[in-house]
Amino acid sequence: MSAPASLIGEPDLLLLDEVAHPRPWQVLGARAGQSAGQAGVFFSLWAPGARRVSVVGDFCAWDARRWPMRRLTGAGVWERFVPGLEAGARYKFSVLGADRRRRLKADPFGRAMDHTPGTSSRVAAPSRHRWRDGSWMERRGGIDWQRAPMNIYEVHLGSWRRRRDGSWLTYPELGRRLAEHCRRLGFTHVELMPIAEHPYDGSWGYQVTGFHAPTSRFGTPDQLRAMVDHLHRSGIGVVLDWVPAHFPQDDYALSRFDGTPLYEDPDPRRAAHPDWGTFVFDYASPWVRSFLTGNALYWLEEFHVDGLRVDAVASMLYLDYSRKAGEWKPNRLGGNQNLEAIDFIRQLNVTTHRAMPGIVTAAEESTAFPAVSGSPAEGGLGFDFKWDMGWMHDTLEYFARDPSYRRYHHRRLTFRGMYLGGERWILPLSHDEVVHEKQSLLGKMPGSEKQRFANLRSVLVNQAGQPGKKLLFMGTELAPRGEWDHDLQLPWRSAADP
Repeated sequence: MSAPASLIGEPDLLLLDEVAHPRPWQVLGARAGQSAGQAGVFFSLWAPGARRVSVVGDFCAWDARRWPMRRLTGAGVWERFVPGLEAGARYKFSVLGADRRRRLKADPFGRAMDHTPGTSSRVAAPSRHRWRDGSWMERRGGIDWQRAPMNIYEVHLGSWRRRRDGSWLTYPELGRRLAEHCRRLGFTHVELMPIAEHPYDGSWGYQVTGFHAPTSRFGTPDQLRAMVDHLHRSGIGVVLDWVPAHFPQDDYALSRFDGTPLYEDPDPRRAAHPDWGTFVFDYASPWVRSFLTGNALYWLEEFHVDGLRVDAVASMLYLDYSRKAGEWKPNRLGGNQNLEAIDFIRQLNVTTHRAMPGIVTAAEESTAFPAVSGSPAEGGLGFDFKWDMGWMHDTLEYFARDPSYRRYHHRRLTFRGMYLGGERWILPLSHDEVVHEKQSLLGKMPGSEKQRFANLRSVLVNQAGQPGKKLLFMGTELAPRGEWDHDLQLPWRSAADP
């Protein structure tokens, strides 16, 4: 039988070989097509260390002998056309690695994926969504977000609202309700906690296994597009939590993908994150940089999101983050900064802003690292904003004290003036402050019930009056007495309690 025509054209193949393709998701993964007059699906994969690769799935009883892939280039691109397959088909790659161990791997570029307990990739249907947010997108490019108001509503989709039977709403259903809620309360943006596919609900989306797959918990990729489209037409921007700092060690995902540390740092002193039990990306690798920068562009371009809030930036910047003496190796200059990660972050911000004018990037960064929101040309990291974690901790600690003792702690409120001019800020009252036995914001406040509500109003007025953009975690507007529970919807009945 003659070899099927390659889906990957020569220019794309050269760019992949040089690890310089700006949008690798457009040529790798699974996509419908035709070969020799037959409809089916083209599969392509980058696995340079693999000895053999096959595509497997329900369509071949997961037998690796049925559909072996061919290696197209010395750089490690593999491809196979499987006739007769349609959207929705489950698949994985059977990879015989450089270490001679065979692994079943989900597609790093899979645009659809099962959620737990499933771990398979799915062939995504070509998008049929017709965008109607043209006026928003055109206007967005001309907005100076340093001067424009931003009042951000942070949302965990699985626990914001649910049906009466406790099941999840779909993306379009959530979008309609979110648009109405945000417009009524004066929010300008929704920030979605991570919606890339993840195996464990309790990670809240921060341990990603499907970097290109919107979670199927709430519907299809086109339904996510419909949600963003509706929010835009309602005048609400959409910011996405994005996680390039680490990934879980689940064997079906990115870990030792081709029998080598392809995505994770090869140095054992840098490969694993001691706090989260996850792998750290190898920011020195051109392939990892291409994968992550391309993934950021994927969400911005394919789903029209207006910005990225980059999670756990501090853990990326420092080699000794959460590590004891002897557990880390200094950089080539003898310091503790991860120079490769810093270069990657600058590249990321330059690339995304150049490709998508009007988008914003924000860093969750909790240290005194200089110029997080400074220009890369002048040595900064290039973010538009940095989360002001110091304001958050100082303010909540101040208002949690009995009022009779606050006069001894006014510095908690005034210290922000010492560093205010150093960055461009977002003031977050985020999900991190209402979990893990920290109590709800109302629960932190002292005094009688009437005094607790008055204290919480004072916290919110303090936030509103401070320089910087604002972020409020969902449910704070309801003043719940209990902590946030990701398994339950918000206590909406409390909204009727005067």
